[in-house]
Amino acid sequence: MRILITGATGLIGSEIVKQCHANNISVNYLTTSKSKLETDSNYQGFYWNPSKNEIDATCLNGVDAIIHLVGASISKRWTESYKKTILLSRVQTSQLLFDTLKNNPNQVKHIVSASAIGIYPNSLTNYYTEDYKEVSTSFLGQVVEQWEQVVDAFSTLNIMVSKVRIGLVLSAKGGALPEMAKPIKFGAGAAFGSGKQWQSWIHITDLANLFLHVLVNKLEGVYNGVAPNPETNLQLTKSIARQLKMPLFLPNIPKSFMKLILGEMHILLFESQRVSSKKIEDTGFSFEHYNLQSALQEEY
Repeated sequence: MRILITGATGLIGSEIVKQCHANNISVNYLTTSKSKLETDSNYQGFYWNPSKNEIDATCLNGVDAIIHLVGASISKRWTESYKKTILLSRVQTSQLLFDTLKNNPNQVKHIVSASAIGIYPNSLTNYYTEDYKEVSTSFLGQVVEQWEQVVDAFSTLNIMVSKVRIGLVLSAKGGALPEMAKPIKFGAGAAFGSGKQWQSWIHITDLANLFLHVLVNKLEGVYNGVAPNPETNLQLTKSIARQLKMPLFLPNIPKSFMKLILGEMHILLFESQRVSSKKIEDTGFSFEHYNLQSALQEEY
């Protein structure tokens, strides 16, 4: 089997590539950086520049399925221009892939796209399953909705569409965890706001496995990419401190203070989404890291 991966050199992508190679799946990947092009038989790079609508269509040669992960980081300050970058990096790349598939004969039968739990509204009490219809009015909610709509269009090309709504990814190599651990390591850790907001997390290895599970088992539709036991922000902060053997004694950090520092992006720390993993588990998927302690022990 050969698959095409966008965002293959990122945090999640590089873990998926590792799992692909462990399962004898060959990988073609798209990159905007010519210096990252490699030509191994099981790991071949192809150049694209979505902002200029440029793509090397030979990336599709021999490809059965696509894992679509690419998107600008949401953990940079959300200026008006960067908000456009966040949206366009997801919508433009999806559109370029769609147009390329439409105009080039290929054997692609399945696309598995990243999405995000930011589509679910902020709530301390809801427990979100994939069939929940209301979309968050936040900037992220709107981005995810538009992103998913573009991905859904692939079904018009007789391609099976799957979407994995990713939660807070736990990895010491990047993403949110090192940022959360940083103040704790300096003895300045604290929960945010009330600390009661739910954070639906997943360990990086489980997330990569989940993508491959959806791909190999040809699972269509939406799946939440979260572990079975969401935690509150307070519990998460306490667990990281415990793992790092550091004290937590500072009062919770007020929302108004973080809004001042981070601007609109502060919602990443204060929005609450308690999200269910039951649908993916019902397909026979089992998590290596069911609870937070196990996931954090793996990283620290």
